[in-house]
Amino acid sequence: MYDCLIVGGGIAGLQAAIQLGRYDHNVMVLDAGDGRSAICQSYHNILGYPDGVSGPYLREIGRKQAAQYGVEFVIGKAESAQKIEDGFEVKAESGDSYKAKTLLLATGVMDRIPPFPELMPTLGISVYICPDCDGHEVKDKSTIVMGSGNPGANMALTLSYFTDKLTYVNHENKEVDKEIRDKLKEKGIKYVEGPIEKVLADGPDFRGVTLENGEEFTSERGFMAFGGNEVKSQLAQQLGVDLHKNKHVLVDPRTKMTNVENVWAAGDLVAHSEQTTIAMGDGMQASIWIHKTLLAVKRE
Repeated sequence: MYDCLIVGGGIAGLQAAIQLGRYDHNVMVLDAGDGRSAICQSYHNILGYPDGVSGPYLREIGRKQAAQYGVEFVIGKAESAQKIEDGFEVKAESGDSYKAKTLLLATGVMDRIPPFPELMPTLGISVYICPDCDGHEVKDKSTIVMGSGNPGANMALTLSYFTDKLTYVNHENKEVDKEIRDKLKEKGIKYVEGPIEKVLADGPDFRGVTLENGEEFTSERGFMAFGGNEVKSQLAQQLGVDLHKNKHVLVDPRTKMTNVENVWAAGDLVAHSEQTTIAMGDGMQASIWIHKTLLAVKRE
């Protein structure tokens, strides 16, 4: 029986694990090993890393730092979670189950990324997903927005704040509302419909796209906006946790506890402003209140 079981070994989960380990609690992190931080090759807007820092690097050093305080790590994907008499039980796809007095859900969000292998080395370096994180990276640069329907068009409009050299490729040919099409035209954003056949890239450097019809478009930078991102709140739903209409988990803004006692949530699973630094803060805030709760239990 762990003091706390953290589901998710991304930024929020790791920050919470480090702090709970420093409180000398018995903590385990169940980590599927995937997620946004596992694929982002560089974050540019984090204090202390003016030249950028990769998600895999942060995860690696985070695990080492947490392990120094006795935090245990298990690689595996959580399949189900339930309340038991003295805490919670989480079962992994492997069939193993883990019990804890408190539970922190840090399972995150995953973007819908098309299966072009050339994209993966470019993520966070020359192709981006979040305009708040990386809009600055396309400033005054030619940029192709790869997307679908209105989400892609709206991304192109958002990026027009940073650059006027924009092309929107509607990869899935989904309908774009006339009002939005008019705004694209007004902003001078080139609109192209047609499936992408190949992403052009030289390692981490995005070069452009080739469409199925043979047309080729080149640019210095790329952005993706396909919509339909997966908010990984399935475990929360199983436990009866209240969700926002967009499936993000609702938490107390002060403590990060959900409506279910002794279940917390942190990171992209909670915050619509899906930022690495916010995930760190969420993980820290949740860990402090988990500690307070565990102390109160011990005193009883």
